[in-house]
Amino acid sequence: MTSLWLPDEDGGSVHTLGAPADWTPPPAPPKSRVVYAAAHVAADPYGDNTPGAPAAIDWDATLAFRRHLWRQGLGVADAMDTAQRGMGLDWAATSELIRRSAAEARACGGTVAVGVGTDHLPPGPHDLDRIAEAYLEQLAVAEDAGAGVILMASRALAATARTAEDYLEVYRRVLGQCSGRVILHWLGEVFDPALRGYWGSTDIGTATTAFLELVKENAGGIDGVKVSLLDAGHEVALRRSLPAGVRLYTGDDFHYPELIRGDELGHSDALLGIFAGIAPVAARALHALDRGDLDAYDALLAPTVPLSRHVFAAPTPYYKTGIAFLAWIAGLQPGFVMVGGLQSGRGILHLARTFRLADAAGLLPDPDLAAARMRSLLATAGLAR
Repeated sequence: MTSLWLPDEDGGSVHTLGAPADWTPPPAPPKSRVVYAAAHVAADPYGDNTPGAPAAIDWDATLAFRRHLWRQGLGVADAMDTAQRGMGLDWAATSELIRRSAAEARACGGTVAVGVGTDHLPPGPHDLDRIAEAYLEQLAVAEDAGAGVILMASRALAATARTAEDYLEVYRRVLGQCSGRVILHWLGEVFDPALRGYWGSTDIGTATTAFLELVKENAGGIDGVKVSLLDAGHEVALRRSLPAGVRLYTGDDFHYPELIRGDELGHSDALLGIFAGIAPVAARALHALDRGDLDAYDALLAPTVPLSRHVFAAPTPYYKTGIAFLAWIAGLQPGFVMVGGLQSGRGILHLARTFRLADAAGLLPDPDLAAARMRSLLATAGLAR
């Protein structure tokens, strides 16, 4: 058995890793749920990648990670907040990511949908027409690449809009130009404080009314809505209010097992950042759900919930650091370097606990490699043992 010393709030202790995780890919994608894992990007170790510098991407490692997700039968949601949109990934790198990821999906037979937003605009408010045009500029890149479209929340729109009608005006115009059915993304302020009051109100009920108005008006052009508010009760109520044929893709990284499992009135599909970190376990759980084996489904996902709640703990926008760290200790990328220097977004005690929880969830296929990489990280923090 492989062991190593790990620090904690009480000083530290020796942790003995479990047996190597079984990452045998399933024979086919899950059938009972539509599932996307929101993927991160791996940084080029030769790149600058300091805060404010243009993003330099390790394309080989980044695309290899997407192939890992496709092998597990999951769709890839790319160029999303998990890929550091608004936190280090600039539009030049984003547009290249969209093109490369879409081409790789075609070559692998995988499914990919990509984020379309307005983040190439300078920070601050803009004319509503300019915001709509910015969405359409990014939409053209996604559609030209042949990728599915996820309409992301816009910081520029949040900074500009004064009423719900301002939001509806922009979204109506953009939806009218989409060539296929899209996913609408409602990202809550816990993930991005700049999106406070999205849909025209800080009152969740009032905002939901405006959101549903848009969805019902455009149901024929909307595949689903991706909701990331970390409010399971609200998600279930919203799911039950959607027009027939419009999916609810849960973005709730705290309550995903029960939301995906569902009840007698329906279930959520999934578009989750944590699924990038737990893909092999999630794939096995979803196939258990396909078989109707709810006990196996629950047993597989239960150990992942403490991990996800830890990775997505406040300040939640820095969950990206945990997702990249999980890929590194699992041997899915060569280094723990992120664009914008975001590998410093979590402290060493947080990462040590992430390591423990990842092992408990069965996410380390090579315990010796994982331990060696963790020891090297501890050494850089002055905690070599």
